[in-house]
Amino acid sequence: MTSIGGAGTSGMVDWNLAVATATRLVRPGPEVSRDEAREVVAELRRHAKASEEHVRAYTRMIPEGTEPHDTPVLVVDRAGWIKANVAGFRELLTPLLGKMQDRRSTSPGSAVLGAVGGKITGVELGMLLSFLASRILGQYETFAPVTRALPAGTGGGRLLLVAPNIVHVERELDVSPHDFRLWVCLHEETHRTQFTAVPWLRDHLQGEIQSFLAATDVDPGTVIERLREAAQTLAGGRPEAEEGEPAPSLVELVQTPEQREILGRLTAVMSLLEGHADYVMDGVGPEVVPSVAEIREKFKERRARGASRLDLALRKLLGLDAKLRQYRDGERFVRAVVDEVGMDGFNRVWTSPNTLPTKTEIAAPADWIARVHRKADS
Repeated sequence: MTSIGGAGTSGMVDWNLAVATATRLVRPGPEVSRDEAREVVAELRRHAKASEEHVRAYTRMIPEGTEPHDTPVLVVDRAGWIKANVAGFRELLTPLLGKMQDRRSTSPGSAVLGAVGGKITGVELGMLLSFLASRILGQYETFAPVTRALPAGTGGGRLLLVAPNIVHVERELDVSPHDFRLWVCLHEETHRTQFTAVPWLRDHLQGEIQSFLAATDVDPGTVIERLREAAQTLAGGRPEAEEGEPAPSLVELVQTPEQREILGRLTAVMSLLEGHADYVMDGVGPEVVPSVAEIREKFKERRARGASRLDLALRKLLGLDAKLRQYRDGERFVRAVVDEVGMDGFNRVWTSPNTLPTKTEIAAPADWIARVHRKADS
């Protein structure tokens, strides 16, 4: 198997073993013939291209006649999504894992860590990735490292569309496949437009994430224990997680006061990005997706209910329930601002890190308008 970014083991996590475990455990996708699979891939590529034009015209983020740096669109299966995300996780987490590795000898959790080891941690991470790999429809990978099998744009980034998951959900919801595929592409293309049209956004986000990780002050054993709990919940080894409140999420466990401040800023940015994508998807939808109302309603219900109590427990442990709130809160913010100051007025949000909304302003759009518009216009 090809190594993920070089050697497979970095002490704390055996990344290659994580990939091998996840690809072995991930559930097979829906049954499709070879011809149907080719047709799905071809249609997703066509929709991704068409979405680019629709999103740019609607958002007006890219001035007419200009062309931002390009990033590739890759239609992948579940194994392809796993490989891409392990590479991305490794890129982001290396500084934190190096810091935790240095603390091994003095940390109270060193005995636990020694018992678990990089290989066992790799297996447990692989179990979690196998769970997620069957649920993600599409993803703009902001911090994608370039590999031979997974190219990325010159400035980093690539758009992934997970074909088997899209087919699975369109069948589950019993909606038009053509419409649903285009609808998904509109959402993901909005993310690609956000990062290609706003050159500073990637570096800003990466800086915030690295600051968050650098401020981590938790013993390695605690982090590994949360990872083990998540994996055990997935494997059915923690039935109490279904009966009562699941363990705190991984994010909740690694917050110093400095991290809480950074996390507030990150939550606001992610709410903005996710809400903006939902707003654009719904705004463009009626013009190009005939059954958009039906799709939106059914998909909204699916998001809210989760697949099972086990799914809800894992969503809590991994912090995915917060992501659902980001879609809702962010979309309300974008809608309120556009209603008040128009799309061009909203687009002032992309001027610099200082014009991004705060976590408080996401819940109070009028405060953002007062800060960014009225001060600038006075």
